[in-house]
Amino acid sequence: MNRYEGRRALITGGGSGIGQATVLRLLAEGGTVVAADVSERGLKDTVEKAGADAGRLTTLVVDIADETSVQEGVAAAVAALGGLDVLVNAAGILRSSHTHETSLADFTRILQVNLVGTFLVIRESVPALLAGRDAAVVNFSSTSAQFAHPYMAAYAASKGGIQSMTHTLAAEYAGRGVRFTAVQPGSISSGMTDGSGASGQSAGPGLPEDADMSLFAKLSPALGQGFAGPETVASVVAMLASADGRFVTGTEIRIDGGTHF
Repeated sequence: MNRYEGRRALITGGGSGIGQATVLRLLAEGGTVVAADVSERGLKDTVEKAGADAGRLTTLVVDIADETSVQEGVAAAVAALGGLDVLVNAAGILRSSHTHETSLADFTRILQVNLVGTFLVIRESVPALLAGRDAAVVNFSSTSAQFAHPYMAAYAASKGGIQSMTHTLAAEYAGRGVRFTAVQPGSISSGMTDGSGASGQSAGPGLPEDADMSLFAKLSPALGQGFAGPETVASVVAMLASADGRFVTGTEIRIDGGTHF
């Protein structure tokens, strides 16, 4: 299946977790991809895992929380690709704490990376997407945007903002040929959730030592298969940004194994 043959994609967070899995999926389907991440080590790992497909992969070190880095990174990506058809905003961070013990700096940092960072990448990419072919953007919200995830107020706020922004952008650019959708991963094993990611923008949740774990009793997959791997989300992202998703825009898809029935 080569749904991405001739398609040019920029994927942030491409150095680990779901972002990396999405890079590998789009490459496997024939796409030409720029993987951006704050971690050079993570990007090297992505190149190694790409194997024979690495010839269609370019990597860029980009800090999505920094406006200049995003401006330079997106410009370099568009130049390397010769245009842009697909944007996947997978980069993000997850931090957990008691809300009354959360510093303004920590709260602001999460919003700056997740929400502002997504905005910056979109803003810089839109001109190229408008000139692209069947352009599509897939943003990363989270099940925490709609369902209670204790100790994650800042993260939930950032993901809720991304979800709302996705709806607004879909309406704003529908008449100009750019689709905007979002995915809501939940119960997914990745660098972000288990702390094993190579990217500095993929640290684990780090729940407080005195966290009430009973609050998480209903946050487990209903399918009885445990947490799914990042490739589970990558397959849905690949559908949304391909011709198979051509009639989908302004909405989100929850990918959580029935955790939030």
